[in-house]
Amino acid sequence: MNPVTNAITLGVQRGWHEFVIGLRSPSDQGFYVMFGVGSLALMWFNRDEDLGVPGLTLPQLVLPSLLAALVMFSIVITPAYALALEREDGTVLRLRVGPYGLHGYLVGLMSLTLVGILPLLVIVLGGAALLFEGAVPTAPGRWALIVGMLLLGILANLPLGFVIGSLVTKVQQVFTWGMAPIIALAYLSGIFGAMDRLWGWVQILAQVFPLYWFGHLMRYAFLPEAAAVGELTGSWRLGAAVAVLAIWAVVGFALAIPLVRRMSRRQSGAAVAAARDQAANQFVR
Repeated sequence: MNPVTNAITLGVQRGWHEFVIGLRSPSDQGFYVMFGVGSLALMWFNRDEDLGVPGLTLPQLVLPSLLAALVMFSIVITPAYALALEREDGTVLRLRVGPYGLHGYLVGLMSLTLVGILPLLVIVLGGAALLFEGAVPTAPGRWALIVGMLLLGILANLPLGFVIGSLVTKVQQVFTWGMAPIIALAYLSGIFGAMDRLWGWVQILAQVFPLYWFGHLMRYAFLPEAAAVGELTGSWRLGAAVAVLAIWAVVGFALAIPLVRRMSRRQSGAAVAAARDQAANQFVR
């Protein structure tokens, strides 16, 4: 078998294996339940709020945006945290020494990240279908559109996790440079309410980032044509949404791959040992 093909195959297998192990982990189970049930509870307790779009309830309007935010959070934080942690414990260094080891590692991490969002999607979509009438589409054509929008949003946001994981020097910094900005961006991007309630400059700033457009496309896929009145311009800007997400995907992968390579080249046995000593000293304190 070709070495590159072999590395990719092993990477996919490694990602799936880690996913299966994670499903048995109480911490991973807690993550899925906490975010899934928490999202459903948020919609349930606010289900009677009027967001100004006639004929549609809050769960119908918020669900697609919330899915976009949950997917972005998961696919950014998972690789960022894994890269930061496995650089410190020497995993990246060990895998780098094999033929195309880094390629296989990255494929494995991408595979783990992609399949890792499935339990969360099942919980949120399944729960929404049971709790909120009309919130989840049933037409096959609509689901094909939803899957397409999900894939585009994933391509646009996935590289951000690798960029963050390559740049941070400690695992703790993933929160500062990953989790906190995504939470703030979710609020600014109209995930939890109408954006026209925000200041004009905030609306413009939000449209620079991929989360707003990811949510926009998810709403387009989930909601009827008439729901466009709730968007900033009162219309579905498909061309702009696809263009912005495509730019983020291209630029993101163009930055992520060299940064990961640079990070791996800087790893050495001495660097790993120093990171372990520092972590041990912090634990003792």
